[in-house]
Amino acid sequence: MEDLKKHFPALESCVYLNTASNGVIPKPVIEWRRQHDLDLMNHASVFRDKHKLHIEQIRQTVSGFFNASTDETALVPNLSFGINTVLEGLPKGQKILLLKNDYPSINWPVEMRDFDVCYAEIDENLEKNIEEAVAKHRPDVFMFSIVQWLSGIKIDFEFLKQLKSYHPNLLLIADGTQYLGTEHFNFSDNAIDVLGASAYKWLTAGYGNGFIMVKEAARERIFPKTIGFNSAERFESLATETAFMKHFEPGHQDTLNYGSLEQAMLFQEKLGKENLYQKIASLSAKAKEHFAEMGLLKNDTLLREKHASIYNLKGDQALFQKLQENNIICSPRGGGIRVSFHYYNSETELEKLLKVLK
Repeated sequence: MEDLKKHFPALESCVYLNTASNGVIPKPVIEWRRQHDLDLMNHASVFRDKHKLHIEQIRQTVSGFFNASTDETALVPNLSFGINTVLEGLPKGQKILLLKNDYPSINWPVEMRDFDVCYAEIDENLEKNIEEAVAKHRPDVFMFSIVQWLSGIKIDFEFLKQLKSYHPNLLLIADGTQYLGTEHFNFSDNAIDVLGASAYKWLTAGYGNGFIMVKEAARERIFPKTIGFNSAERFESLATETAFMKHFEPGHQDTLNYGSLEQAMLFQEKLGKENLYQKIASLSAKAKEHFAEMGLLKNDTLLREKHASIYNLKGDQALFQKLQENNIICSPRGGGIRVSFHYYNSETELEKLLKVLK
C-alpha cells in the first residue's frame, strides 16, 4: 500500500490516535474544496444552477458506498439533525429502549421528549442485556450506537438480525458515526431500519455533512414534520406532495460540505476500501493484544470477541499528560484514556504508544 502520510500533512508532526474525536481530512479533499469555492466566487448563480444535479450525484455515491438505494438516502448536516427529525416524526408515548451512557446525541433527544424510556447496560454482555430488556419492557423502538464512543464496544449485527426475527415490529434506529468507514457495511442486508451518521470522524469528510437512511417498511412508522422549499420537486409543487426522504432536506443544500463527503468516499475507493479495512482490523487486533498483556483494558473490552478500533485504556491525568508531552494525540474519556486507530495509522505509531505506556 502506498505511503498515506503524503495525503495527511497533520500526521507528519504527531502520532494521531484521535479519529474517534476528529478524523484527519485528506489533502485531495481540501484541494477539491478550494476549487469548489473558487468556482462559486467566480461564477456565482451560474455555478449554483447545477447544484441539484450535483446533490443527486453525491447521493448516488453515498448510497452506493453502503449498498443502499438513493430513495432511502438523505443528506443531512449531522447525525443530530437527522435523529431529531426522525424522533419528531414518531408518535408520542412510544416506548424506546436506549443504552445507558450511549452518546448524548442519541439519548438526550429521546429523554427530552414525550417517550416512555427504558435502558439496557453497556458491558461485555451487551447483546444479552439488550435481549433481556426487550423481553422485559417490550419497546416499540431500540435506538443505539453501533460502536460505543467511550469504549469501542461494537454491537453484533447477527444478533440484531436474530432480535429482528423474534421481534419484527421492533424499530431499530442506529448511529453509525463511530463505525462507518472502518469496515464493509451493507445497509440492504442489515436488520437496521434507520441509520444515520456524521462524517467528520472515520469517513474523514470534515464537518457539516452526514446522511440518514430509512428503509421503506420503516416509513409506515415515522411521520417527519420538517419541511422547506428544497423539499419540493419544483416551484409548482405542493407541500403535501413532498417525498418522504425530502423531509430531511428542507433548505438549500451545501454542495461544498456534501461534496466533501463524496470526495472522501471516492478517496477511500481509490486507495482500495477492503485493503484499508483489513489494515484497520489488523492494527486494532495487535493493539488489543498488547493492551491486554499490559493490563490496560477493562472486562467490557477483554471479554468480547469482536471490538472496534477504539480503546479506553486505564490511566489517569498524569499518563494523559505524558502522552501529550510525547506528541501522542488522544482523548481523556470516561475515566480513562481513549485511543483510536484508522487506516492512516501504522504499527510504528502503535509501538511509539506502547513505549510511552510502558
